[in-house]
Amino acid sequence: MTLQWAAVATFLYAEIGLILIFCLPFIPPQRWRKIFSFNVWGKIATFWNKAFLTIIVLLIVLFLDAVREVRKYSSTSSIEKSSPSRPGAHEHTQMKLFRSQRNLYISGFSLFFWLVLRRLVTLITQLAKELSNKGVLETQAEKTNVAAKNFMKENEKLKRLLKSYNMEEDHILEAENKKLVEDQEKLKTELKKTSDALSKVQNDMMTMKMQSERLSKEYDRLLQEHLELQDRSWKGNKKGL
Repeated sequence: MTLQWAAVATFLYAEIGLILIFCLPFIPPQRWRKIFSFNVWGKIATFWNKAFLTIIVLLIVLFLDAVREVRKYSSTSSIEKSSPSRPGAHEHTQMKLFRSQRNLYISGFSLFFWLVLRRLVTLITQLAKELSNKGVLETQAEKTNVAAKNFMKENEKLKRLLKSYNMEEDHILEAENKKLVEDQEKLKTELKKTSDALSKVQNDMMTMKMQSERLSKEYDRLLQEHLELQDRSWKGNKKGL
């Protein structure tokens, strides 16, 4: 194996190792996101994109070269197999065909795993971001639930206070109504007493008026009798003279 294909094979094994590490179940996506968010990755981001595209181009070139070699030695193998003048050429061609097929597989899988690795890193980053957003949303939902529960508790307290206030107000109104009823009864009693006293006074006044009229009549009668007696007395004195 030449140096370039040894490097490509090493790159393939490194890709397989990284993919296996990324697929480990005990390392959560949040940990990978923290690793990806190091400052060193931000500094080499531009270089990383260029390196990714460069490696893609190199792997595509190597893959196309391997395809060309496979096609070349496949056709050459059939020609040399039918040629009896060179008995060892067929085995040599088969060896080169095997190497070209091996290089084809190495470059093809390297290209495939490189794309898979890039996509896997992107998906892990997106998953970590979604999980972080989910955690933030869950925290907000918990805070909202706690605020809603507190609001419900405050609402219940207000309802109880309002109910107790209404009950106290009802008791106060009932006491005031009872007091008003008692005052009304007292006023009725006093009014009755006043009415009875007024009726009694009116009766006494009628009695006094009747007595006054009787006295007046009696006085008039006595005055008339007194005048008559005076007349008689005057007439008797006149006759005696």
